[in-house]
Amino acid sequence: MTATRTIRIGTRASVLARTQTQHVADALGASVQIVPIVTAGDRSAASVSQLGGTGVFVSALREALLAGEIDVAVHSFKDLPTAPADGIVIGAVPVREDPRDALVARDGLTLGELPQGARVGTGAPRRAAQLRALGLGLQILDLRGNVDTRLGKVSSGELDAVVLALAGLRRLGRDGEVSEILDPIQVLPAPAQGALAIECRADDEHVLAAVAALEHADSRAAVAAERAVLAALEAGCSAPVGALAVVAEGDDGPEVFLRASVTAVDGSAAVRQSATGAVTDAEGVGRRLAAGLLADGADQMMAATQESGRDGESST
Repeated sequence: MTATRTIRIGTRASVLARTQTQHVADALGASVQIVPIVTAGDRSAASVSQLGGTGVFVSALREALLAGEIDVAVHSFKDLPTAPADGIVIGAVPVREDPRDALVARDGLTLGELPQGARVGTGAPRRAAQLRALGLGLQILDLRGNVDTRLGKVSSGELDAVVLALAGLRRLGRDGEVSEILDPIQVLPAPAQGALAIECRADDEHVLAAVAALEHADSRAAVAAERAVLAALEAGCSAPVGALAVVAEGDDGPEVFLRASVTAVDGSAAVRQSATGAVTDAEGVGRRLAAGLLADGADQMMAATQESGRDGESST
């Protein structure tokens, strides 16, 4: 009798990454081994833009995958570069967690209840730009570190609030600390936020068959539309780009409804558009929306952000 093959799953060493990977391991229900991999982003206290932008949390996992040291890599989808990697495919996109951003504030205050001058921390230029654009008179401060470190800035009184991805808080069981889930009308999340990407070697049929059971077609379509915006804008994780797609039943079958925005880093201007199309053309919907954003001046806003980004904010 042939022995069952153990599937080795690579993960970053952070608590959130290990928690996400454990969810995938449990869902596979097979013989699995979790293998921690230290990435460049984990080794440095520098911001993502200082380290080189998109991919700093990804390349070490992909190298281990191609070297045969692991069979599966689990990523937060928003960390992946938009360009495909040779020899690697996304074997599955599981059901997406809530993609919205969340505010954790002292005394349970909401965004509108924070006083002028309140200190709000975030590591993402996208969040910082959109928060400034609300015109609430908040101090938006750069923030680096894991979830515990960030939440600790509020409990210690160093900050009045922080903004984080709701998905990560939920996966860690920390969503009870959320003061407010931010409406995407105010703050659009990052493309692919809340989604996981399960990468495998393109020629590993055994593993591809095993992870296929975790695929959620609507989540993949939504993320494909959002990331097509990012790719068409030629923007990385340090760009102030927000995007959110949902799949719903239309007159002619399932459709993707996509919203996206680009915001000036100082919050002084923004362009926002929406588009709809067939699920089978999710990427096309994203590309068409990106063209509209560029026609409205999105490229100028992103160029200004790249200049200011040399001072370095992270994308977490």
